[in-house]
Amino acid sequence: MTKQVKYIFSLMLLFAVAISSCGKKLAELYNDPDQTVQPSIEKFFTEILNNNRVRPSYWNVRTFIAMHTGIYTQSLGYLNYTTAYQQNAGYTQDRWNDFYRPSNSIDGGDGGIMAHYRLIESLYESMQDAGQKANAAVFYMAAKIVMYDQASQIVDMWGDIPFSEAGYVNTTGSVSPPGFDNAASIYDAMLDGLKNAALYFSSAQVSPATQNLFNKQDILLNGQFDKWQRYANAIRLRLLMRISFVNEAKAKTEVLNMINNPSLYPLVDGAMNYAPSQTDILLQPLTNYIDDLHNALTEVFNYMAPDYMLNTVMNPSNDPRIPVLFDKYGRTDGDRFIRNIGYQAMPANDNAENQQVNLGRYAILDSATFLFNTKLPGIVITAAEVNFLKAEAWERWGGGDARAAYETAIRQSIAFYYYLNSLNTVTRMPLPPPAEADIASFLQSMPIEYTGTTNEKLSKIWIQKWLHFGFLQSVQGWAEYRRTKQPVLQFYPSTLPGYETPPSRLVYPASETSYNTNYASVRNKDVRTGKIFWDVK
Repeated sequence: MTKQVKYIFSLMLLFAVAISSCGKKLAELYNDPDQTVQPSIEKFFTEILNNNRVRPSYWNVRTFIAMHTGIYTQSLGYLNYTTAYQQNAGYTQDRWNDFYRPSNSIDGGDGGIMAHYRLIESLYESMQDAGQKANAAVFYMAAKIVMYDQASQIVDMWGDIPFSEAGYVNTTGSVSPPGFDNAASIYDAMLDGLKNAALYFSSAQVSPATQNLFNKQDILLNGQFDKWQRYANAIRLRLLMRISFVNEAKAKTEVLNMINNPSLYPLVDGAMNYAPSQTDILLQPLTNYIDDLHNALTEVFNYMAPDYMLNTVMNPSNDPRIPVLFDKYGRTDGDRFIRNIGYQAMPANDNAENQQVNLGRYAILDSATFLFNTKLPGIVITAAEVNFLKAEAWERWGGGDARAAYETAIRQSIAFYYYLNSLNTVTRMPLPPPAEADIASFLQSMPIEYTGTTNEKLSKIWIQKWLHFGFLQSVQGWAEYRRTKQPVLQFYPSTLPGYETPPSRLVYPASETSYNTNYASVRNKDVRTGKIFWDVK
């Protein structure tokens, strides 16, 4: 049995079981109008949230970030093998599957966002009782926000994708392959959907029983409607800025309306009092999780400090994030460990053999913050990113204090990485955050200070946002790097024909090229040098 057939069968079975078992109990469960929503909906909702492509899991970091987006953004160090820029077909197929397919023990999936979303959508739309449907709406709208967030990442990596027809095999029983939607049209649908979802959470009311259940099943935001509204608005802001060079008129109008009306469009910006654990949208590890990233990052030598980030961006300004991002490291000479004197990254312009010989002479990722930290959360969106977006918008279009937003974002980024460091109390005691005087001095240093022409200021915003994303958010970093063309990175040329430099998009996986008859409609676009619709700068 092929994987595709197993996939289709498992989806049909999943839906059949859900509808059959839930349908038998529906009447008895909802004779009381204050009873909670249809039980499958909340379970599928939690499945959507429980996503190891959001969390920094071993598999995601080892097979996708370390081999693809971490390299394309130079947010990780890497060895300049000839295959460094060649997409791994199996691992990118896994990434694609984990958006579309429900997880199963056979293939080791992690998510199935679209499949679970369609189940929630179908169950919600089939409800006849108005009270039940009103209560179920909170799960449906929250699931919609998460689906749009994750779908936007698939679009940003591949371009046109199956969307409007995707995931319906479990509700219709049809095995017809879904068509590919135009990427720009998907963005339009997501922007409208996020706006409606944020509006819903601004005034949503549910029964006490439903609220309690939502609190329990919501492993992301603990049932807080205000944070769901902020989440939807923040993702919408991200997507609007992403299209701002291809549809500037729309982006300018919508963005300025949002960021200049915070009472109507609250954001994840830490405007009143920033605390990473409370302000940012973070998916915490499960309570029984005991793994860390040292294997994921050391197995392919991606634990090296990235050259441009440390040597060019951070060292000249004595960036206060350096001690929690990197370790000086060292080398062994006989029975002595010789610690490196300062924080220096290995130059990226050397061949793999020389790099590997000299690993011990250069800085690596910090062991406490990254390599042995079992408490690292999945990063959905942070206040720092939102304030960098606000700074860009105000710098380009006016209407607000771009400098204040930029400096706030950097302050929040510093606090965020010291927060990640503080989560690990086993490897070593957490480092104390820098003093206010040190941060103020850093913000006034020549490479960082918000001065110069508009283009120079925008470059500073974009480079600092790229630094903030790091490897943990390298999917976002890759999208913004392609959109803004900042920072200006130099890549060691590979000698492998056709793979001399990193791609500007991922090519479609075999599940689409071999089995989806609609692939013909996108075949001509399916090249690694193609560009996503917003990549026009």
